[in-house]
Amino acid sequence: MAKRRIQVHVGTAEDMGRRFVDAWERAARGERVREEHLTFVDFKQMLGTLSDERLRLLKEIRRKDAASVRELADRLRRDYKNVYDDVERLTAAGLLERDDGRLTAPYETILAEVSLAPR
Repeated sequence: MAKRRIQVHVGTAEDMGRRFVDAWERAARGERVREEHLTFVDFKQMLGTLSDERLRLLKEIRRKDAASVRELADRLRRDYKNVYDDVERLTAAGLLERDDGRLTAPYETILAEVSLAPR
């Protein structure tokens, strides 16, 4: 499994735009740009998406892919519906991937950044 990492941020569309332009300019100068970002609109949304149970779920899938949500719920000893909801939320955020039902966690590391600077 590839060692990928994603940087998660709390920020605005402008923040995302600045990161994109910065990466574009570095690439135009010939620099190698291999970074992935996920921006949440507020801290509450980030914490809701990256709750303790969801992080445990991601770690378990990173350890070993799951053939289905049912298999994952059984491995985690959690209620199927709750695991299904977590899988949906993490998939929508791009932190979990589904391919013909198989669940994979593409990132080895999630780096969180919260700016304290005024907007």
